[in-house]
Amino acid sequence: MDKLTTYRQLIKRLLTTYCELMNRSAAPEGVETEVVFDEEHDQYMLLNVGWSGRKRFRGTTVYLRIRNGKIWVEEDWLEDGIVQELVAAGVPKEEIILAFQHPEMRSFTEFAVA
Repeated sequence: MDKLTTYRQLIKRLLTTYCELMNRSAAPEGVETEVVFDEEHDQYMLLNVGWSGRKRFRGTTVYLRIRNGKIWVEEDWLEDGIVQELVAAGVPKEEIILAFQHPEMRSFTEFAVA
């Protein structure tokens, strides 16, 4: 199996697991966690959407892209972070870009700069 297929399957598995966990947790009634997979453009998201009373909930918990063979972490609001899950699953740190970090700051991390 090629690297791109492996990354796609891993990301979908991780986000699906988090989605299931979050939907079983104590989220406000009327708020759901959803996964969005766009393999054609290699974009993957974990979203919270819905209404709790008169308050609208919407937001991105995790947003990942695969670009130039690397995983770009655009958004990560998980308590322990999706990055640690990716590394634990065998993705080399040189293949992960913390895109939410300013490009000038990425060189100070242990991950890829681009």
